[in-house]
Amino acid sequence: MAKETGTGAPGEFSAKDYQDPPPAPLIDSVELRRWSFYRALIAEFIATLLFLYITVLTVIGYKSQTDPLMNGGDCGGVGILGIAWAFGGMIFVLVYCTAGISGGHINPAVTFGLFLARKVSLVRAVMYMVAQCLGAICGVGLVKAFQRSYYTRYGGGANMLASGYSKGVGLAAEIIGTFVLVYTVFSATDPKRSARDSHVPILAPLPIGFAVFMVHLATIPITGTGINPARSLGAAVIYNKEKAWDDQWIFWVGPFIGAALAAFYHQFILRAGAVKALGSFRSNPHN
Repeated sequence: MAKETGTGAPGEFSAKDYQDPPPAPLIDSVELRRWSFYRALIAEFIATLLFLYITVLTVIGYKSQTDPLMNGGDCGGVGILGIAWAFGGMIFVLVYCTAGISGGHINPAVTFGLFLARKVSLVRAVMYMVAQCLGAICGVGLVKAFQRSYYTRYGGGANMLASGYSKGVGLAAEIIGTFVLVYTVFSATDPKRSARDSHVPILAPLPIGFAVFMVHLATIPITGTGINPARSLGAAVIYNKEKAWDDQWIFWVGPFIGAALAAFYHQFILRAGAVKALGSFRSNPHN
């Protein structure tokens, strides 16, 4: 495995066997004049629409199949394991399909984390979040249109804090769950990993999908698993019941805090961004 080799000079950094992309500008108005930017927005909109359509249908289908009033039983339907697979599997498929077009974010928390790490500009981050939220609303709207008789009866797939859990527990579950997801995104797309582990075939969407799957297994009993503000907002808008709106802040504050912590951990601790910046500052004789 290739390694960084030291130059011997204090404060200087060794040659790298990988290339980090340059930081994205904070404001990049040039993007607004490029078709590729709008193509990426369309990709995020459609991907989030499909994500919510399939996953919310799965949730409602499971509840209808286990409803005693519908002659269902505890062993009917796909179960929590199947719901977790639906969410994780759809993320795997959609990230694989859209990664080369938009980066395959499909989640405002992921976009926020990448913005903090200067992987995307502020303009792109804001527009991605808008496209994702609109896609989520449309996706859940399709579910209600096709399953109107079941949609409201079975909760509309909305995220709500389960009885017996405090808001603090729900918030912590969302923070930790989103941390796991965004940390996985950073690790799976790290250029250093791509260069040094090139002998190991790795498909970035696979660990990201598995992260979503595992987090859902852990947190479905607590919050129904948000870790994606667009997913929570889309379901709340279409379901439009008081309980879904009362808990909505948890599914924005938690994921954004978790994404920020994951970005800081990966960029400044694992990748030693702060240490490198300090070393570069000390090695500059003009400072």
